[in-house]
Amino acid sequence: MGKASRGKRERSRDKAGQWTATAAARAAHRLRDQTQRSLLGNPWVQMTLASNIDNVITELYAVLLNSDLADMVGKPEGIERDAALSMTLGKQGYRPPWPGAAGEAASWQIRQIGKLLQQAEVLVISPAAHAAVMAAAATLEPADVSTLDRDRDILVPTGLLVLPEPVVVVNRTGSLSDTKAFGWQFITQHQILPTAQYPGVQVTTFMDRDGPVQPAGWRQAVAQARASGSPLPPLMPDGMYGMRGDACLVEESTETMAGLSEQHRELQRALAQASEWRAEPVPETGEWGGGRVDDPYDDFTGRYMFAFWRLITQGVTAAGPPQPAAGTHTAASGAGGSPPRDPDVRVIRLAAPSPRQSDPTGETKRVYHHRWPVRMHKVRQWYPSLQEHRVIRRGPYIKGPVDAPLMMGEKAYLVDS
Repeated sequence: MGKASRGKRERSRDKAGQWTATAAARAAHRLRDQTQRSLLGNPWVQMTLASNIDNVITELYAVLLNSDLADMVGKPEGIERDAALSMTLGKQGYRPPWPGAAGEAASWQIRQIGKLLQQAEVLVISPAAHAAVMAAAATLEPADVSTLDRDRDILVPTGLLVLPEPVVVVNRTGSLSDTKAFGWQFITQHQILPTAQYPGVQVTTFMDRDGPVQPAGWRQAVAQARASGSPLPPLMPDGMYGMRGDACLVEESTETMAGLSEQHRELQRALAQASEWRAEPVPETGEWGGGRVDDPYDDFTGRYMFAFWRLITQGVTAAGPPQPAAGTHTAASGAGGSPPRDPDVRVIRLAAPSPRQSDPTGETKRVYHHRWPVRMHKVRQWYPSLQEHRVIRRGPYIKGPVDAPLMMGEKAYLVDS
């Protein structure tokens, strides 16, 4: 929760460029370094984040105030404000007592983002792997992300993932954001209903300052910030989210998961009503080639990150090991561009499937001509060391040949890796 509403208009993306790992790694380093230099002490970033936080907490508080929350939890009146703060800042890792003003919370977020950028391992993802993650994320329900086990599912505890191109997201108010990067780090969540601490993951989304969504108001803000001597960072912090990471729902039934997903949607529908005062029509024209992602329930970030982490651990995508250090500007070798020789960058690609052994019976194997996402599902996994079965959740994952078109619904997309 916490997506900034910038209401930017789209402009066509540059389709002439060809993605290569080397160029992507150089760009990712440049974006990270430039963002670090222009983040701390930037009044424009402070003002934007404070406004965003104030909107989110105020609207959530209004929804809780008109609910029967106090009666349900048996708490005195006034619990709604603390609940709103714990459901936003507490989930992000803010330790009580809660801040008295949005500016204080924004300063804390900026410090968190600064630490993330300083410590994160930088990752870039190929267009094919990114398409696979998007397809897998589309199969997830809101409750699915709460099966996340951060110690098992996340191989890089602090990371900055730079996408091959921005994803244009339509927020619940109708505004547009062009997400260019995701950053994450492990935190402890602080909740009050009930009072508890949970292992979690703090996820920050970054907009592309110069991306495909460029309304006049945004261009004016960018120009004013630059003229003031405090230019906006190229990776502009957009929202901060908290994801629980202790697999708290992994053993729940399908019915329970469906009910929790619907509760999430009900809350988000109520928040959409509370935020109608800042809603705006979604532009119908100027759509870019990658389409737009509708995010009325404010869960795209969680679904994308969950799918990204799961695809890596399940071998659907491969995180290339850091190359021997030979400078951060090594030229690409080969037509498609080889992974950069940079110890600070990992390249995420689709993993080639393991070759199948030939069938001694001579029977013909089924040959697939496309790839498709498989939804997350429960299986009984046998553990020989324990001599027992345990219920685990497998997926989402991508099935089919690595070089085949990707099926999403009734369409197939052929993407280069």
